[in-house]
Amino acid sequence: MRRRDELLTVAQVLDELGGVSRRTFYRWREIGKAPQGIRLPNGELRIYRSDLEAWLESLRSAA
Repeated sequence: MRRRDELLTVAQVLDELGGVSRRTFYRWREIGKAPQGIRLPNGELRIYRSDLEAWLESLRSAA
């Protein structure tokens, strides 16, 4: 059975990143240095957990 990919709120992503500020996260998005996300019809941003994990892994391999 395949597990459904979890959609994370920005607050959950910031918590996963160890306290990165909301401003910093949105700045990273502006310059294309953050994980991809989706915009819900109500305007809120969500990040798939798999996209966050892939993004973090790409940072590790770039280090």
